Amino acid sequence: MIIKRYLVSNMNEALTRIRYELGKDAIIISQRKVRKAGFKGLFSGKLIEVTAAIENSSDSKKSNIKKQEDSFEDSLASIKKLMENTTKDYNIEDSNNKQQDKKVNSSLNKNEPKESLKNTKQDTIYKEVNEMKELLNKVIENTSKDEEVNTLKEKLDDIDIDEEFHDEIMEKVKHDLYEGIDEEESLRKIFENTFLDFKEEIKGKIVLVGPTGVGKTTTIAKLAGKLALVDKKSVGLITVDTYRIGAIEQLKTYAEIMNIPFKVVITIKEMEAAIESMKDCDVVLIDTTGRSSKNTMQISELRAFIEKANPDNVNMVISATTKNKDIISILKGYESLGYDSIIITKLDETTAYGSLYNIMKRSNKAIKFVTTGQNVPNDIKTLNKEEIARFILGEETLC
Repeated sequence: MIIKRYLVSNMNEALTRIRYELGKDAIIISQRKVRKAGFKGLFSGKLIEVTAAIENSSDSKKSNIKKQEDSFEDSLASIKKLMENTTKDYNIEDSNNKQQDKKVNSSLNKNEPKESLKNTKQDTIYKEVNEMKELLNKVIENTSKDEEVNTLKEKLDDIDIDEEFHDEIMEKVKHDLYEGIDEEESLRKIFENTFLDFKEEIKGKIVLVGPTGVGKTTTIAKLAGKLALVDKKSVGLITVDTYRIGAIEQLKTYAEIMNIPFKVVITIKEMEAAIESMKDCDVVLIDTTGRSSKNTMQISELRAFIEKANPDNVNMVISATTKNKDIISILKGYESLGYDSIIITKLDETTAYGSLYNIMKRSNKAIKFVTTGQNVPNDIKTLNKEEIARFILGEETLC
């Protein structure tokens, strides 16, 4: 907390200085009239000494939490006090009105139960007390639920789940809680049920597409190394990425190291010849130029190359560091290419893996591979849905 004292001639001057120096949230702690120090102060008018204070950010946060807790406690105390007072009022009123009740009872018809009117007031009071008890229980229940919702929302934010999916997830968790399933297990079940296992064999012509900077070329080199060196398949490499400086040389170097055929395609006509030259390969990997999802003309040009290649599988490559809002536009912009599965890159550059869920949820496509670094061919792997759920929940780390 910051505390300052001001020596002013009037309160208007004090308020002006306090607001300027401490801000509008500052509060006045005390004020008193004083004389100036020294001999001259004896013959001059009195001044006003004003003490003001303001909470710093951390104190303010703690204060707000304390105020909320105090407010809740005050609400419970008020309701309890009201219930006690109601009962006391009933006892006093019941004692004072015994004679009146007797008179009323004596005037009743002999055939009417004498206890009926006597119990009416008592039933009314009990009803009011019960209503208050129900209200108190609702206050406690709602407060507890609000705390659970806020805690769950904070957890979803921490693991980078898109806010658009929060309500859906929280509803499912709430349902599971009623079924006796705890929050952590419920979230794991939700994430596991969202992901699709990719079980297809990697063969034929495989195309990688995606925006610039997501790591398509490095990813295709990792795939080539995994398939050729680990899985012992015959692999061919084709690139149409003639725009980016160094892309061709990079893939050519990898192809020479792995001793696999490599072709550069500049025009659509050359695609057919390149594919034909690699017809004996088990897998032909085709690298494409990074395109902006917003540029429909570039996407159309890329689609022409893909259609000419007639691939068996088109993989959408997207970075785990992509903002949630951009994920929407990228996936939508590439829809016309008819991608079949997802490769998520750069998981080593993030500490929260909620993007796996966000991308899967928006694309509804299986995550085929994830990449976790720059090492070729080691930093590429497949994950099952149980593993992905553990990573999203922070139970394990990928890197």
